[in-house]
Amino acid sequence: MLKNFIKLLKMHRKTIVIALLLLFIGLFGRLIVEGIKWSPVLFQYFFQREIILKETESRINVLFLGIGGGEHDGPLLTDTIIYASIDPKFQKTTLISIPRDLWIQDLKSKINTAYAIGEERRKGGGILLVKAAVEKILNQPVDYVLRIDFNGFIRAIDVIGGINVVVEKSFEDLEYPISGKEIDDCGFKEDEFEKRATASAIAEAFPCRYEHLTFQQGAQHMDGEKALKFVRSRHAIGSEGTDFARAKRQDIVIKAFRDKALSLNIILNPSKLMGLYDVFQGSLDTNVKSEEYDDFIKLAQKMKDAQTNNVVFFYSDPYSKKQGIFINPPASVVYDNQWVLIPRIGNGNFSEVQKYVECEIQIGNCPIP
Repeated sequence: MLKNFIKLLKMHRKTIVIALLLLFIGLFGRLIVEGIKWSPVLFQYFFQREIILKETESRINVLFLGIGGGEHDGPLLTDTIIYASIDPKFQKTTLISIPRDLWIQDLKSKINTAYAIGEERRKGGGILLVKAAVEKILNQPVDYVLRIDFNGFIRAIDVIGGINVVVEKSFEDLEYPISGKEIDDCGFKEDEFEKRATASAIAEAFPCRYEHLTFQQGAQHMDGEKALKFVRSRHAIGSEGTDFARAKRQDIVIKAFRDKALSLNIILNPSKLMGLYDVFQGSLDTNVKSEEYDDFIKLAQKMKDAQTNNVVFFYSDPYSKKQGIFINPPASVVYDNQWVLIPRIGNGNFSEVQKYVECEIQIGNCPIP
């Protein structure tokens, strides 16, 4: 059986490794190692070379992006932006969740539009533009970018049989958009439709476009679709309606996915591997070169016991219990009349953010400057 599995790996090596790349950087490294440690043949197959990945000051820095894709409203907008700084020498990974509503002066738009704007300009431009934007915000290098759409996210969770999640706080979202119904007239006649189309409360005017979500506190099993709703919900009543609560829920789901994948020994399960292969082949965009794939797998082995530091930015609002490094300014033409976040010390001035990020990467558990 091992011979057949090695043959399968060789046939689909490139795409399988890309799929596994998603599963390990500072989060899922043990998934690969736990499966491989029982097989010297597989260990030799993957880990016979030294790591030669790009790095800055001995750190490897990866930007993860999640987009709606498909028929979602704004298919190339990034709902999830996570910067991972990996330190193989000291066995530490710092994960920084960047709020999607952060205003970028140079773009005259939010950070979540950078990938879309770049792709509109030219194919492959999305990675280049979002990389440049994040480097300017954090004053940290981005060596690699990996983008997945939410269809891939749903299917990956379903491939492993769903995940077990502990919901920390109950919440309701009355305005979760239903994919494909963004312009549904909800059965209203033309004159009534025009009145409703100009209403300020669109969710009330066109209820058929939105789903009422409810999540109860406690442990529950989620399939891919439910997990996606859990992490994407943006209009929950109360504190769970903030981007920062969303970032925390993303961390919970990522950990749950890792734990489930570990329990399945995916690296030694050909059917699960090929399931992920089918999922990810059409869902990824990355600047990782083919000759670097094996090095990422080797890095996963090296980082199997790494400490992970999760950093979520907060802003000052009625629900935040921590001091915020960002503020929500009044609506203005400066921000295209959108709800945005800017640094508290001034629009476009990320010096405080950069100081805080540097401290978190180098030391960890740092106070807001």
